[in-house]
Amino acid sequence: MSATANPSPDATGDDLPKEERLKSFLLEKAQDGEMYFKSKFIADEVGLSPKEIGALMVKLKDSASELTVEKWSYTSATTWRIEPAQDAA
Repeated sequence: MSATANPSPDATGDDLPKEERLKSFLLEKAQDGEMYFKSKFIADEVGLSPKEIGALMVKLKDSASELTVEKWSYTSATTWRIEPAQDAA
């Protein structure tokens, strides 16, 4: 029996692939505008390690058309900036 508690599948969307789970989380958080974050501060909420989040953010930067993703700064860990993508319509 493990001493650590795992988040429920409903809370993290464990049924989704990791990239989709992170993208859904970020879309929800960026709903009201831009957001700045470090992977280590959202890791528990998303159910991924900071290292996994960092690797996925690089992928999302190129693939997530719903989000604008920028590597903002690096001070002890990368800070990411996200915002909803602007519609061309």
